[in-house]
Amino acid sequence: MIKVTKVRSLDGFKLKLQFSDGTAGTYDMSQHVKRTGPMIGPLRDPAFFAGVFLEDGAPTWPNGYDLAPWALHKEIEDAGMLAPASADAAE
Repeated sequence: MIKVTKVRSLDGFKLKLQFSDGTAGTYDMSQHVKRTGPMIGPLRDPAFFAGVFLEDGAPTWPNGYDLAPWALHKEIEDAGMLAPASADAAE
């Protein structure tokens, strides 16, 4: 099972991710934050977005919103943006 082992928020609502299989990539969440709803709304605040942390290998925010690690991995891979992780991939 794929898990995220490191996460770091970047400007522009992006996440720098490192996965348990030794790969890494950047995921653009700018389309997610355009959606409506009580869980998504707070993510539009850059300070809140930057509060991302890992819970059981999933990027999670203080309001409980989380992302499925396997889906992130697949989307990044399908976009051709998944690469071997370097030592500083998500730091």
